[in-house]
Amino acid sequence: MQWLSLDLQYFSGEKTEKATPKKRDDARKKGQTAKSQDVNTAIILLAVFLFLTFSASYIGDIVFDLFHQTFQEYMLMDLTENTVQVITMDLMKEIALLLGPIMLVALVAGLISNYIQVGVMFTTEPLQPKLEKIDPIKGFKRIFSLRAIVELLKSILKISFVGAITFVVLWMNIDRVLSLSFKSVGDSLTTMASLTIQMGIAASLALLFLSLFDFLYQKYDFEKNIRMSKQDLKDEHKNVEGDPLIKSKIKQRQREMAMRRMMQEVPEADVVITNPTHFAIALKYDEDKMDAPYVVAKGVDYLAQKIKYIAGENDVVMVENRPLARSLYDSAEIGDSVPEEFFKAVAEILAYVYRIKNQM
Repeated sequence: MQWLSLDLQYFSGEKTEKATPKKRDDARKKGQTAKSQDVNTAIILLAVFLFLTFSASYIGDIVFDLFHQTFQEYMLMDLTENTVQVITMDLMKEIALLLGPIMLVALVAGLISNYIQVGVMFTTEPLQPKLEKIDPIKGFKRIFSLRAIVELLKSILKISFVGAITFVVLWMNIDRVLSLSFKSVGDSLTTMASLTIQMGIAASLALLFLSLFDFLYQKYDFEKNIRMSKQDLKDEHKNVEGDPLIKSKIKQRQREMAMRRMMQEVPEADVVITNPTHFAIALKYDEDKMDAPYVVAKGVDYLAQKIKYIAGENDVVMVENRPLARSLYDSAEIGDSVPEEFFKAVAEILAYVYRIKNQM
């Protein structure tokens, strides 16, 4: 029964095999890879809150100057077109100085978190418009799918975890919270900012811890989605290596072209050594190309008969030497020079051929 179940898996197209490197590369080109958005969020939040920790005095000075200019200068100005323009430009500059570094830190943290997960990857495939994205039926399936349920449970877990961490931080600083009503506005703002940063760092670390499990789940889900069936592996092998039928036709065409080129060289040969029926070796000696005679064509059976026919049509001398013809066929390929052990025998044949040509 085991072989029957394996056959059923093969023909049903069940995706039971791991993805090949080619399938992974194709998925990566489409922007499909294992990545957790929670890792990006956690790293960005942690980087921002750490930056706020070390730049609190810088941000406090900017905020203080902003309020000081607002209540000491802008509130006393006449409302005209010029004053509105001046106030707007000043406020935009102050806000840029306030938010610019924070946004830069968030951008760098986002790039680092993405690089850690997927490395360097650039593709426009996810940005291309697709009608299936606005298909209501597929959208309904996505909303009530297993993945949507998992995302809902993840969100509930994150909210609970962050809420618990925030409560613990506030409970540990309950004395500072209760004493806010007895402090000045400046001290109260300082205390609230300090508690906010503490809660932010603690919540970011908690999210980073949870995001590690989310990354493992995303990796598992990605590997599951790119699995391949045995038929997929077979089709990919055909695409990479080529269809066997097409490959055989290509090889046949290559053999035919090589045979035509070989037959075109036969009329230029000096001699054809025959078996006489089974083997035929066409030799040529050209001192400008090689120091020794070389093989321009060779064949057995039908091909040998064709070589002899072309040689007869072009008055190429044919010499019968059974052992030499078989030995040359086995030891020399087309374009190779005659092996050294056959120099003497071939030289005698060429000398005989040259004498015949001179007599003619």
